[in-house]
Parts: sequence; structure tokens; C-alpha cells
Amino acid sequence: MVHRFDRLDEARAAGLGRRLGAMLYDGLLVLAIWIALAAAHVLVSRLLLGLPPARLGDGVAQVASLRALLVFGGFVFFAFFWMRGGMTLGMQAWRLRVQTTDGRSISLRQSLVRYLVGALSWAAFGLGHLWVLFDAERRSWADIASGTRVMVLPKRGRKGT
Repeated sequence: MVHRFDRLDEARAAGLGRRLGAMLYDGLLVLAIWIALAAAHVLVSRLLLGLPPARLGDGVAQVASLRALLVFGGFVFFAFFWMRGGMTLGMQAWRLRVQTTDGRSISLRQSLVRYLVGALSWAAFGLGHLWVLFDAERRSWADIASGTRVMVLPKRGRKGT
């Protein structure tokens, strides 16, 4: 469900520091998800497939299935939050939101592009994320490729003021 965000005129483009802070928070959450998925993979391999402990992680099928599960699990985490409200838990802590250029929630396709280009950005020694420092609109490679923006949201005012 696509929805338009409010307070668009009060938001500004996010800089590198906030983005890295949110990435650190989200990285810890994804690590916890990966641990749970790896444990589930071991349980399935042992209980349903009947592999002995010495054969766990042995062979192309075991390695490829675990890697695919981890990549898919990470994508589901990010896509769920990005499409739902534009913010992962780490982004909420740093008051960041990902949105389309016209202020709407992003699509599944945009989430996939952001996820893949974000990973490629790290594979290029972080250059895709450092691009924020050189782009006039503070966009990373993932922002440019997916047609999205990461914005800093204003602080909420106190009640009664």
C-alpha cells in the first residue's frame, strides 16, 4: 500500500553520519536475524534432511542454501520496513525516512534495487555510501539507482507548545 508522507517541507536530505549510525543499528538487527536463520537452517538440515553434524555446511547445496536464506532474510527485513513506513528500526532512532522523490512510500522493486545497490556500494569499499559527500543532493548510489531519497525528519514538538 503506497501512502504519501506528511511534513515533507520540514524534512531535509540525510548526511553520511546519520546514515552510518542507522546502518550500524540495522546491521546489529540483521545480524540477529541471520543468527536465527542459520539456526533454523541447521535444524532443518539435521531434523528434516537427517544430515549428521559432520556434514553440516559441507557441499555446494548446504552453502548455497544458507547464503540464499541470509540474503533473502536481510532483504525481507529492509523491504518490510521501507515499504511500510519508510523507516527501519535504526532509521527511526536517527529520524531518517526513505521515500520516493515525490514523498511517497517506496515500492517492492525500489526496495530490491536499494538493497542490491546498497550491497554493491559496500563491495566497492563503501564508495556508494560515501557518494553522499560528493552529490549536491546528498544521494547515495542506492538513492540514485532506485529513485529514492533518505530524509531527516524534524523533531516532534512537545505537547502544549
